[in-house]
Amino acid sequence: MPIPELPSGIPIGTYPTYLKAQEAVDYLSDNQFPVENVTIVGSDLRLVEQVTGRLTRGRLVNAAALSGSLWGLFIGVMIAIFSGGSGTVLVPIVCLVIGAIVGAISGLVGYAATGGRRDFTSHTGVVATSYELVCQPKVAEDARNLLGRLALRDG
Repeated sequence: MPIPELPSGIPIGTYPTYLKAQEAVDYLSDNQFPVENVTIVGSDLRLVEQVTGRLTRGRLVNAAALSGSLWGLFIGVMIAIFSGGSGTVLVPIVCLVIGAIVGAISGLVGYAATGGRRDFTSHTGVVATSYELVCQPKVAEDARNLLGRLALRDG
């Protein structure tokens, strides 16, 4: 797998959000511009972790039990379908219960292993502070002209 490199080309626009850069490329595409000549480059990357809530032992055990029960139900249904024997209703229910118990226990053990560290839930992502459109030189002037029309329309 090749090591990624910064794209070569001429800057044709800078946008404060990825959505705005995406809208600009979409505008170019809507106007039959060969967008395969354009690259969106994010600059000054930052890791952002949005904390979404407190993680309690009860919430963790409930979530792990739910996850385990879904896996148990799936396995039980597969067994019931392919066994062809009796108890086709009972097997998925038993597997669901066993999955919930195993999930709850594994969630509890995992929570205890952290020793109270990281008692919160979150979503993590990488964002840039600005997004630049870079275009191949052969069509950069056409792209700039189209983006100028977009700026006039939005402005």
